Amino acid sequence: MAVHSKVAVVTGAGTGIGKAAALALLRDGYCVALAGRRREPLEEAVKAAGADAARALAVPTDVSDPASVTALFDATRKKFGRVDVLFNNAGQNAPGVPFEDMPYDKWKAVVDTNLTGSFLCAQAAFRVMKGQTPRGGRIINNGSISAHAPRPDSAPYTASKHAITGLTRTISLDGRKYDIACCQVDVGNAMTELAARMSKGVKQADGSIAVEPMIDVEDVARAVLYMANQPQGVNIYHLMVMATKMPYAGRG
Repeated sequence: MAVHSKVAVVTGAGTGIGKAAALALLRDGYCVALAGRRREPLEEAVKAAGADAARALAVPTDVSDPASVTALFDATRKKFGRVDVLFNNAGQNAPGVPFEDMPYDKWKAVVDTNLTGSFLCAQAAFRVMKGQTPRGGRIINNGSISAHAPRPDSAPYTASKHAITGLTRTISLDGRKYDIACCQVDVGNAMTELAARMSKGVKQADGSIAVEPMIDVEDVARAVLYMANQPQGVNIYHLMVMATKMPYAGRG
């Protein structure tokens, strides 16, 4: 693929969906800033890009920290000059415990990363996209099927992902006048560290434990790339990608 001038920022890029999406963007010719909490996985992801690594930048980032997010976007602009795409992917979950037993610190950690982190990164990207020439860009938020239907014992994660939908809608509205599109990808059962337990059995709504089918992270990466590559006047506003036989539709 010929190199083009587009620049992407991917959070949570050291592993899982973020890594797969960052590598897909690099293969497609993007310059990519890979952000994540730990430097080593980011550098491993860059190394996995092979020759495309020349267009990659690893930036250790805590998305819940405003100063760290500012440093990420400053480094991206210094290296690549602009930001065309943000994939807001960084996220975490809390242990599956009964609602009444959920510790406050676990709630706060999930909300700080999944919601506040997405807000801070989107706001930073919005400011860059608004002021650059050519103006505009695209923000892709990683929601979840949990944005539509919760699993048992998942209050922090589910609440944060419902909130991502509200954030997406707001940015989509507020970004119109600056040619900034915002969209959401909701993923069901991609094989990542976060979701690997589902392949061994996960609690269902009736309390039973069932093994659930999974999809590969590359399937999600292709969906993210498809959303990123739409013309400026086109927005894939919402895309859900999931295992065909996962228990989501109907009664499972």
